[in-house]
Amino acid sequence: MTEAGTYDAIIVGSGAGGAAAAYQLVRAGARVLLLEKGERLPRDGSTLDFRRVVTQGEFQSREVWLDGRGRPFRPEEHFNLGGKTKWYGAALLRYAPAEFDPDPGHSCLGWPITYEELRPYYEQAEQRLAVRHFAPEPSLQRIAGRLTQRSLFWHQQSMPMGLSAGILNDLPEARHFDGFASVADLKADAETSFLQPLGGHANLEVMTGCTVTELLGAHEDARRIEAVRLADGTQLRAGAVLLAAGALHSPRLLQRYLEAHDLARSLPAAASVGRNLKLHLLTAVIALSTTEITDLIRKTVIFLNDQLPHSSVQPLGFDAELMGTLIPKIVPRGIARWIGAHSYGFFLQTEDGAHPDNRVIAESTATQNRPVMDYDASRTPASQLEHRQLVWRLQLALGKVGMLALSQRIGLAGTAHVSGTLVTGMEPARSVVDAVGRVHGMQGLYVVDGSILPRSSRVNPSLTIYAWALRVADQIARCAQPPWQARERPR
Repeated sequence: MTEAGTYDAIIVGSGAGGAAAAYQLVRAGARVLLLEKGERLPRDGSTLDFRRVVTQGEFQSREVWLDGRGRPFRPEEHFNLGGKTKWYGAALLRYAPAEFDPDPGHSCLGWPITYEELRPYYEQAEQRLAVRHFAPEPSLQRIAGRLTQRSLFWHQQSMPMGLSAGILNDLPEARHFDGFASVADLKADAETSFLQPLGGHANLEVMTGCTVTELLGAHEDARRIEAVRLADGTQLRAGAVLLAAGALHSPRLLQRYLEAHDLARSLPAAASVGRNLKLHLLTAVIALSTTEITDLIRKTVIFLNDQLPHSSVQPLGFDAELMGTLIPKIVPRGIARWIGAHSYGFFLQTEDGAHPDNRVIAESTATQNRPVMDYDASRTPASQLEHRQLVWRLQLALGKVGMLALSQRIGLAGTAHVSGTLVTGMEPARSVVDAVGRVHGMQGLYVVDGSILPRSSRVNPSLTIYAWALRVADQIARCAQPPWQARERPR
């Protein structure tokens, strides 16, 4: 066991929350150590290769979990610098103001802050990510026009995207931005937008290939976190530790610590750790057309339905070639290519309600030393009902514009939008994290990833995670005594 240097802040995870928090703290003068379990992604073009990325799953985690019935499965998680943001589809939407309020009818919890309190950090995140809008291309424009004209309830909005304008001149990148990692840095992600601008900064140290296995508390007070331990036994100390490992991983670190220090029964917030897991209810739809589809950047609008307030539809960013690869192998390749050239993909999502029995449980001897994701969508029936209506209404609407729509529900392994396992709230007995990101009843421990989200919203969570992390880091920097004002701390 070795002990390395002391930092003002240690951040566990380099995705949206971790990178944004590092950016804000470093600029405020803090000495920051960013720890990432994975490595930097290669720049050899392999992250744009459909076979290696999708078919073989080469860049996905190999960690095996158990579901609520004890059956093994492998969530589609990624461990690399920049986290899931390297692979996301670059859709960067804000939550609506109403989505900060509770909605009991849909089993939605409320935030301890308002939209207005997060708004300046949304703006900062959008500026850093260079969010822009792309005009709909001819095929989507035709589909959208017919869809909205023939229904009083469907309408469209322009999609804010984290894509460089130059991507239109790079066909391989343009065809592979949705679900693939950019090689030319043409997609705004956590690494390119928040970490690269800090390159060479003396106050930031980034360590990849480092797995944090344990939180460490003060000898005299277990409720104060002051260090972490790595898999090789190294201990790293800090005035503040920020969890940003993601909604499936951050709660496991906290659960293990609470159990090891007998805090699980005495800390009110402990009862909520790992609970209220939300996944979004997701369905992929392929819509076939009699006319050829030639659009390149397809993910340029989002569709909303006034009768389905917790749902949204966005096009998949796959071009004709990639759409053809989704057709089952039993179909002759010539027919598959024709289908790909005549189809548009859509990604349907409905906000998941919060239920305490939907939860993440850390690995133990009782679970075969594997983590558990006990999740059942039927526990939030309002979400189930609305999502079924969403799929049916979109298929009906597409049929009216001359497109045959085929759907495929995305299962438990689809964890791209997982959230809610360390929810923020005002009451320690009903939440884990307070309004400034600190774990209720503990000192020196903050959470800046998607696990804090009380609501999953009807849109992608990335921009909200960026904004939350910027706000938490700003709160730490603005407090009466930020950690780096007391560099010499007793041990």
